[in-house]
Amino acid sequence: VNSVHAAASACPLPPLVERGAAPLQSDVPSSMAPLKTEGASLQPLAGFSIEARVLAREDYRFDAGAALSPTDLALGWNTMANPANYRRLDISQSGRWYHYRWGAEGPPLPLGEIIRSSANMHLIPGNEAVAQAMARVRPDQTVRIQGWLVEARRENYVWRSSTTREDSGAGACELLYVCAMSSF
Repeated sequence: VNSVHAAASACPLPPLVERGAAPLQSDVPSSMAPLKTEGASLQPLAGFSIEARVLAREDYRFDAGAALSPTDLALGWNTMANPANYRRLDISQSGRWYHYRWGAEGPPLPLGEIIRSSANMHLIPGNEAVAQAMARVRPDQTVRIQGWLVEARRENYVWRSSTTREDSGAGACELLYVCAMSSF
């Protein structure tokens, strides 16, 4: 198990999801100030904790969000954490999107279940140790992540996280400031 946590004062942890449970979203404490990172102010929208299978990963260096969020992980939980289900899909990522297709046999799960049990997460590392832990994550690993869904603001730029696991398409990705991460 590789596990790291950003300094508590810079990155307070939201409640931890129970093993095997769906992602846990929690309220932002009224005393919590915006988070700061190089070149952006991050307004917390909700606490977020997840244990999920890594379905795919994509690293970015040249798009508009790369300095803030260098890595996207497509994550699956509940039925989408089961290799018997997700391995029947052709999963890919590009342009900050998570894509899945199935063959002639049809999807392994109803489409609504795939949508509710998987998502693309744009990850913002809380510090260098978290960034290094993120760099080691590979598909088929399980990760536990705690952090904050955020709205990032920079000059002439706003990037807002989804706050539901029920959506799909444009705007459905989570933008997650990662305070703690472990992989196994």
